[in-house]
Amino acid sequence: MKTRKSITKRFKITKTGKILRRLTGQDHSLAKKPGKRIRAGRKWVRVSKPEAKKIKKLLR
Repeated sequence: MKTRKSITKRFKITKTGKILRRLTGQDHSLAKKPGKRIRAGRKWVRVSKPEAKKIKKLLR
């Protein structure tokens, strides 16, 4: 099975095997959002276990 390139661009895998993603809603319309929320959106968030299982399958 080929690797899904769109998945490789959207997710990071840590050395311990955890999958990280960006927060949603950070692409546009940032002027109406508070700065605290915009800054929080720069961080990487851990993906839930059921989602991580699906993503790992697509990354093989």
